[in-house]
Amino acid sequence: MERRDKVNERLEFLTPDSQEPEPLPSTAPFAQAIQLFNEREFFACHDVLEELWCESLGAERDFLQGLIHAAVALLHFTEGNLTGARKMHDSALRYLQNSGEYHRGLDLQQFRKDFNYCFAPLLEPHQGYPVHVRIDEAKIPRWNSR
Repeated sequence: MERRDKVNERLEFLTPDSQEPEPLPSTAPFAQAIQLFNEREFFACHDVLEELWCESLGAERDFLQGLIHAAVALLHFTEGNLTGARKMHDSALRYLQNSGEYHRGLDLQQFRKDFNYCFAPLLEPHQGYPVHVRIDEAKIPRWNSR
């Protein structure tokens, strides 16, 4: 099964039970991305946001890039790719730095705090590669809206 088919299958699963998926409002992809992120479906979240990112410009593009990198950072961390996780963590925060405390209804101030808390064991200085560091599932952040 192709990557796009897997994402589409997952997104169809998220629609209400019916024979035909309901038409979605224009904000639906962003809402789906939030739901996927909060369900820890980081790869699918990345794919949905990437489609929005391709159509965005300026500050909105940076905001979406930051969210994409946050999802990828958490995907890497959960899969044990610690180097990739750390790089994407730092990149996500750089892209989100000019998005304020809230953007598109997301509480970015709280997310940044929770994101850093989750990554704290990985961000500490280590002698050599930190093979012992594992993500604490209880610390995985969520995207909360106001």
